[in-house]
Amino acid sequence: MAAQVRRTGNLSAFLNRRVLLGALLCVLALTFALALDSSLAGCAAADGEGETSHVSTTADNAADQTPEADPDAAGVPEDANAADQAAATSARQAVTPSQAGALQVIGSQLCDAKGNPVQLRGVSTHGLAWFPQYVNAEFFNELRQTWGANVVRLALYTAESGGYTTDGDQDALYQLVCEGIDDATAADLYVIADWHVLSDQNPLAHVDEAAAFFGDLSARYADANNVIYEICNEPNGATTWDNIVEYANQIIPVIRANDSDAIIIVGTPEWSQRVDAAAAAPLADDNVLYALHFYAATHGQDLRDRMKAAVDAGLPVFVSEFGICDASGNGAIDYASADAWVKLMDELNVSYVCWNVSNKDEASALFVPQCAKTSGFDEADLSEEGQWLMAVLRGEQPGGDDVTSVDTSPGTSANTSADPADPAAIDAAAAAEEFGSDIVGATGSLQYCVKLRQTWESDGKTSYLYDMEVINAGSTTVYSWNVEVALPDASLQTITITDSWNANFATKNGWLQVSNVDFNGRLAPGETASDIGFIAQW
Repeated sequence: MAAQVRRTGNLSAFLNRRVLLGALLCVLALTFALALDSSLAGCAAADGEGETSHVSTTADNAADQTPEADPDAAGVPEDANAADQAAATSARQAVTPSQAGALQVIGSQLCDAKGNPVQLRGVSTHGLAWFPQYVNAEFFNELRQTWGANVVRLALYTAESGGYTTDGDQDALYQLVCEGIDDATAADLYVIADWHVLSDQNPLAHVDEAAAFFGDLSARYADANNVIYEICNEPNGATTWDNIVEYANQIIPVIRANDSDAIIIVGTPEWSQRVDAAAAAPLADDNVLYALHFYAATHGQDLRDRMKAAVDAGLPVFVSEFGICDASGNGAIDYASADAWVKLMDELNVSYVCWNVSNKDEASALFVPQCAKTSGFDEADLSEEGQWLMAVLRGEQPGGDDVTSVDTSPGTSANTSADPADPAAIDAAAAAEEFGSDIVGATGSLQYCVKLRQTWESDGKTSYLYDMEVINAGSTTVYSWNVEVALPDASLQTITITDSWNANFATKNGWLQVSNVDFNGRLAPGETASDIGFIAQW
């Protein structure tokens, strides 16, 4: 170092030159590094369409390395079609109490706790007194996890044999309802406690029993966010909307005393079909839904139009019972009408519950008669309606493409045996043979077929259940009809009509008089008013 210093003769100048040289080398090094980084970035970009470059700086390694995509790990479908299907499935998922919380009614919509519209879709039990075995935790879990349902309805018949207000075991039935609510809650389902008015027709007939039942139940489940109270299933016969309002104004305050904001469903006249009457004079309570019931092979466009008009008018409608066969709960299935109903309910965001959870030998039962299971069902265990419903609840395309669908709007019938354009082709004997009629007759140009379907004994009297059709065999359209029927072996001085549907019934001068209701009075030549029925007792 001393020799070098002597050669330069100036230490300061030497150091200055070293500093300048070092700075120059740093600039050159930095320039080279920047050029190299740019080059590598270009290579990485060029490799984007082929094998991914693994060149990266240590600091950027975690962000820049792109391993081969793993669809399962990422939760992303492998192709666009799968993505579309996943989106559709996700959109169809039914919200549950744990997600949506306590429900509320806003305008014509059922909404969650935050005010977002929701739709409940599920199933109704048959009468709890007759099919209690389906109230179990395994099946209710299956409804949510496998079927895609988010609501179950517990049907507590009131006046029938075994009913809550007749000879049924009230304590056992009440406990079964509670077990159903508890099982539904554990399965994360909404649950409807249904006071199943039917043969008693007017809910005022058992208003005191209803008040006691709903008072006890609402007190027990006052803190639940998933319990819905349906206070009168299907008012019928001569029951008016004013009668129902009178009843509701006695029952709703009983529930409100325990649960101020529970959802309550109120039935409407004529087997819960007259939502127009409710729309014209709704109840004062804001958290009320109004029931509409339909059976697709009986109720068509006229009733769909009525439901839409009611919702458009601001009425919150809930289809708390429906089937895809005829109104008797049996008969042919009408897939076309059923699909039209589902399409409209989905468009209007109307909730719906399908009848019925049982293996009863009828078209509306969800399980085939030979199925003895109470959970763990597979496709072979399901009836035609059961298979259709599962597809609907899952958001799949409903079946029925291989089944001839018939427009069974009021005034038409799947059982019409003649071309409506050719009235002369109608033959009463042929129609009777097809219908399996026990009684055939005519009043003017109106022919009728009546078949005895079932009989039973009770309290020393015999009850007779009849199916009936009325055919316009004339050449002009009728806008109302009335036929007179003589029943065999009956003294019409003592006969009592204990129940009826889709027609009005009266006795006069030794005859049973049958006339149309509002939706099936119009019959074009050759058309049939079908799915009429009544229960006579003498």
